[in-house]
Amino acid sequence: MDVRRSRRQRAQNPTAAESDPKELGWMQGFPPPQDKRITFHDGSFRSFPELRWAWSNIRQLVPTVNVWRGAGPASVLPREDHDIGASASVTMDGRPQTFARMLEDSYADGIAVLHRGKLIYERYFGTLKPHKPHIAMSVTKSFTGTLAGMLIAEGKIDPQAPVIDYVPELKASAFGDARVHEVMDMTTGLKYTEVYTDKNSDVWGLRRANGMAPIPAGYEGATNIFDFLCAQQKQGEHGKAFAYKTVNTDVLAFIVRRASGMTLSDLLSERIWAPMGAEEDAHYHVDRIGTESGGGGLSTTLRDLARFGETIRNHGRFNGRQIVPSSVIEDIARGGDPETFKPAGYTTLPGASYRNQWWVTHNAHGASMARGVHGQGIYIDPKAEMVIARYASHHAAGNAANDPVTLPAYMALAKDLMAGG
Repeated sequence: MDVRRSRRQRAQNPTAAESDPKELGWMQGFPPPQDKRITFHDGSFRSFPELRWAWSNIRQLVPTVNVWRGAGPASVLPREDHDIGASASVTMDGRPQTFARMLEDSYADGIAVLHRGKLIYERYFGTLKPHKPHIAMSVTKSFTGTLAGMLIAEGKIDPQAPVIDYVPELKASAFGDARVHEVMDMTTGLKYTEVYTDKNSDVWGLRRANGMAPIPAGYEGATNIFDFLCAQQKQGEHGKAFAYKTVNTDVLAFIVRRASGMTLSDLLSERIWAPMGAEEDAHYHVDRIGTESGGGGLSTTLRDLARFGETIRNHGRFNGRQIVPSSVIEDIARGGDPETFKPAGYTTLPGASYRNQWWVTHNAHGASMARGVHGQGIYIDPKAEMVIARYASHHAAGNAANDPVTLPAYMALAKDLMAGG
């Protein structure tokens, strides 16, 4: 069971306080002492507790390209502080907890809560600060899916079209007979595996290709994202079942680039980041030929992540303008087919589905989520008019370690805010 594994992992790893990167002295001093250095080439940046420093400082480790915030002023996030730390809930394995305790148990680096567009709660931990970007991991996918949805609304992408209409180089790959909507909803049949606990999983080949893992001596695999995608093999039928595999999003990112004629970073800047009135530039990490990782490479500040979540909650409208067409948001909110999603075995997400690179809970509040490994997330509760943006550095990659504490806390807070008027 996911919950039992989560409990066992907590017992085997230091607490959030014990693994605090400032307390442990990671990367402090000029230069840092040898035993306190975190580097890319030796892979230490992916180890726990080193990753508690790395996820808030990713630009010191890998090359990035900026997503310009534009020349305009930052949009206003009105503040109305509430100390919600005492909000009470019960974890999925039956333990009472507070919102503040949830943050500790899930190794949060930062959290921002918006209610009716007002910033009511904002906290930072470890080395994260309001102006610093934190890697969003697979929350990036929801940005890619939203951009694709915008291009669909403009008629520049046909979701029913074959993938190779946009990226013909993929004809001999697993995607040669896939359609765009199958890539968007991750219902392709691929041999590729994405299991973070398996050192032989294909996800590590993707990490080497997208620039987030070093290339070992004698390695003969792909060393950039495009070549990796062209080498993917088919297994099973497309359109039959949901299977979470990042290569789908990287293919979608190439479709978006070809349809728009723009890099992912320039497109995000022009269509969302600048119109939204972001406070800071965002950044994508890039592969060895400068291609952004559309499946997991975006880094943003916490407040800007919250702004994006609020844009989605408001049916695409924010900063005094319609940024994302409301039809795009409505399509996401409808969700995918829960029966197609169910065989994937996400026990912490009963009744959920996946649509256009977003997770749709189909719970009583109609919440949707953007989710990333090690605890990154946007949680949008339309009924409670609440948005939660969260960055974290949990020792376990999979969200099965976070969900048992975070999801009950989010629902309890939503109910508290609704009761408070």
